Amino acid sequence: MKELLKFITCGSVDDGKSTLIGHMLYDAKLLFADQAQSLLLDSKVGSRGGEIDYSLLLDGLMAEREQGITIDVAYRYFTTEKRSFIVADTPGHEEYTRNMAVGASFADLAVILVDASQGILIQTRRHARICAMMGIRHFVFALNKMDLVGYSQEVYDNIEKDIRELTETLALQDVKVIPVSATEGDNVTTRSENMPWYTGDTLLAWLENVNVTPDQAEEGFVLPIQRVCRPDHTFRGFQGQIESGDIHVGDEVAILPGKETAVVSRILHTDKEVEEASVEMPVTVCLDREVDVSRGSVLVKDANVKVASMFTAAILWMDDTELIEGKSYLLKLGTQKVPATVMKIDYRIDVNTGEHIPCKSIGKNELARCEIGMAKDAVFDSFSRHRSLGEFILIDRVTNMTSACGTIKYHLRRSENVVWQELDITRQMRSAMLNQKPKTLWFTGLSGAGKSTLANAVEKALSLKGKHTMLLDGDNIRMGLNHNLGFTEKDRIENIRRISEVSKLMNDAGLIVLTAFISPYRSDRRRAREIVGTDDFIEIYVSTPLEECERRDVKGLYQKARAGEIPNFTGINSPYEAPENPEITIDTSKYSLEDATEIVLNALEAYL
Repeated sequence: MKELLKFITCGSVDDGKSTLIGHMLYDAKLLFADQAQSLLLDSKVGSRGGEIDYSLLLDGLMAEREQGITIDVAYRYFTTEKRSFIVADTPGHEEYTRNMAVGASFADLAVILVDASQGILIQTRRHARICAMMGIRHFVFALNKMDLVGYSQEVYDNIEKDIRELTETLALQDVKVIPVSATEGDNVTTRSENMPWYTGDTLLAWLENVNVTPDQAEEGFVLPIQRVCRPDHTFRGFQGQIESGDIHVGDEVAILPGKETAVVSRILHTDKEVEEASVEMPVTVCLDREVDVSRGSVLVKDANVKVASMFTAAILWMDDTELIEGKSYLLKLGTQKVPATVMKIDYRIDVNTGEHIPCKSIGKNELARCEIGMAKDAVFDSFSRHRSLGEFILIDRVTNMTSACGTIKYHLRRSENVVWQELDITRQMRSAMLNQKPKTLWFTGLSGAGKSTLANAVEKALSLKGKHTMLLDGDNIRMGLNHNLGFTEKDRIENIRRISEVSKLMNDAGLIVLTAFISPYRSDRRRAREIVGTDDFIEIYVSTPLEECERRDVKGLYQKARAGEIPNFTGINSPYEAPENPEITIDTSKYSLEDATEIVLNALEAYL
């Protein structure tokens, strides 16, 4: 089987990426007859006055052909006498940077197009940085459109100097610069007669011969578990693709993030039983004893990977909304998926200069260094040591969109240095002494909905029943514990996080905690539930309509917000995201306080 090279074409918009690959396929006669005929027909109504438009081989979407730009990633497989290839032709427009990052995540090599008439642009630098972040170490800078600058060696030399400076800045390991004309075919598959001063390889020849084998193999055996196979009670196997190393029947492996070990009793590759398996093979592994293994677990041997909850990472932010410190996401790392929070943004990276700029938020298509904390221990390593355990994505928990991709630089030792201290007097003992189930009753709703009034009445009623309670009111907390927080999105996130942690500690003391906070964002309330504990968190949605809340306007806040005196006021110029599945819902405009209290108490009987 021929050696496979996976590469990406990228660079700024209209630098000729699709045209370059299309011309390479056409000249190398790597097209079927019907594809070549279709290309000739399509080109007659294309944008080149009837001449062959090679970009049409890859730009297949109607919107791409209409606009003359690449929007989605186009994958092409082709093979020559020397090598097989998979190329990902990616968009150059800044709006579609996320699509470019997807292509870079699979590639061993990057072909970065540079328009010779314009030189290196911001998007060229951004794509080079993204490729480097994604672990690509082999680069070809194709200086395209040399025909437009008269095949000038001086232009080539000036741009090559800029490329060398960029190479040093990004610490790229293997860089080749080739002058080409994608439309005319110079130095694409055959050497150009128009540039006798260039004596190096053509682009195709270089791709056929470049060695992209890593200098050093990844350490140890690593198998992320994708699926537990249990067809019947006699068989239990753990399936996944080996990401590094090899494994033999009889080897002892550790099961992470736990600390158990077991011996490999059987290995199956497809439907065949084998004695050993190596990197990139999909396998089913059976162990000699019953252990806790599920999707997200990782089998390792001599790998020295990390099991912790905090790390520093380089990320590419791809969401339309800004990233701010303290916001919670789902983190997908290999086959693991855990809640995670961007705790701190160390700095963003200027794509032009590489300067590290301190900041508290970053926007779409910006690169940054961040500290990320996970809700529980996970298995990971630095990207430079284990690629599969060092790359991740962040998923928005509301829209389910991919918000960021990133690579892990190193783990943070403070996640190991701080260990939960087990106490002699436990939560269960305190709960038994108070003769109650500690819960957090989370009242949420608009300002003026009646949260505080209802929570206060419910607490009095519970107290009369002999329950031990504590009411945390939004205004009262902001006058003490959270007096340093404002009402920006970042401060509101931190406000709710602190209250969640306090509620959990009070639950540990055996108390029933009542909180009355607007808490406008579903993601924050979801995170509060995770902190407190799903079984101990009861969301009570005080669903009083906005019109009624404004009519009450006890504090005169709505009037001020309407007048523009209060920015970021929920319900007026800041959104309130109503709960989707609250345990209890009550509209205080429909009931007296006594009746509303009774309704909530009756509903709480199932939980308390």
